[in-house]
Amino acid sequence: MHIIFEPRHPDAAGLRELALHRVQFALRRLSWLVPRARVQLSDVNGPRGGVDKLCQVELRTPHGVVVTSSRAGAWRDALDLALHRAARVLARSLASRRQPLRGTRGTPALPQS
Repeated sequence: MHIIFEPRHPDAAGLRELALHRVQFALRRLSWLVPRARVQLSDVNGPRGGVDKLCQVELRTPHGVVVTSSRAGAWRDALDLALHRAARVLARSLASRRQPLRGTRGTPALPQS
């Protein structure tokens, strides 16, 4: 899996190694499905503070693109939440592709009256 890290704030640049490890850990079971991941960290409010750390995660798969984002008070919290959401969405989409809908296989249609 190729991981692209894009810090949009000078303080976020120091989190490169942490972000790479967190992405690999969060997607360890689904890494075969994700050839490319991109992580962007930015500070929305600037020096004013508050819940303004934004993390956007984009996962490219053969089936499409999954993009999630989250805001938090700390960089790591925003990163972990965005990765958790992305992994959950990816796992759901994979599960929905594998299992047919209930009653679609071999069930005769109901007669219309």
